Amino acid sequence: MINRSELIFLYDIKDNNPNGDPLDDNKPRIDEETSINIVTDVRLKRTIRDYLYNYKGQEIFVREKRNEAGKVQDAKTRAKDFGNNKDEVIKNVLEQCIDVRLFGATIPLDKSSATFTGPVQFSMGRSLHQVVMKRIKGTGAFASGENKDKKTFREEYILPYSLIGFYGIINEHAAESTNLKEEDINLLLDAMWNGTKNLISRSKVGQVPRMLIKVDYKEENFHIGDLLKDIKLLPNTRQEEIRDVEDYRLELRNLIDTLKLNKEKIEIVWYKIDRRLSFESNWIELLQDAGIQVEKLEL
Repeated sequence: MINRSELIFLYDIKDNNPNGDPLDDNKPRIDEETSINIVTDVRLKRTIRDYLYNYKGQEIFVREKRNEAGKVQDAKTRAKDFGNNKDEVIKNVLEQCIDVRLFGATIPLDKSSATFTGPVQFSMGRSLHQVVMKRIKGTGAFASGENKDKKTFREEYILPYSLIGFYGIINEHAAESTNLKEEDINLLLDAMWNGTKNLISRSKVGQVPRMLIKVDYKEENFHIGDLLKDIKLLPNTRQEEIRDVEDYRLELRNLIDTLKLNKEKIEIVWYKIDRRLSFESNWIELLQDAGIQVEKLEL
């Protein structure tokens, strides 16, 4: 039995590009009107999938797999890895592929398809403050062409700093259709936290998970909704000048009040906090004083 749950996940990135837009020179995605950094839910799900596959030995349906000719499989060919008929494919995919149990999938078959709505869904990630984009130019290691002495030039776009927040929900009804298990959810939380730390590529190195909160509800068909909006960033400087986690504090007063108002419907609040993150108040004690059970996640 899976409880309905809500998730809040914060992580930051420094001097890098958290999610480039391939249609705009791979620049970081920024809302031009608000200067808020945007990260797609697809990026977060890719982080989770890669960690579960590379570090936890879990099978992933949505991953790049090449055939003997070196060509990337299409989705229909990928589905055939799991059987020869619809019932066999569906059974094996749900048993073997944790990403389908978590996020759902549309599985194309020869004459039909099978669609599963994912129990775990994330909104688009957004920075909790305004950001500024920087363009960096540099020279490459190689000449610009054969018999030429000049080196190639490169340029890239980065954010000096961004604290990114994701909101998510776990739907207990969709969990039944994908056979989601409690251990799958534990692996999800592990992948959100440690998968972010293990994004060791040139454009992602330096990402640090800062806060993960999971609110489990005991009342069926109930959740508060959009808990991320109740977290405010209080900067010590202009928002665009934030360069480190020490340049701000988080205010959770509204979140505390919201959870208190709904405490009779809450089973437990789980949390994981990075030691460098600062808060305006001891929100954990305030929730406990209100009679809400709060427990630390061991990830």
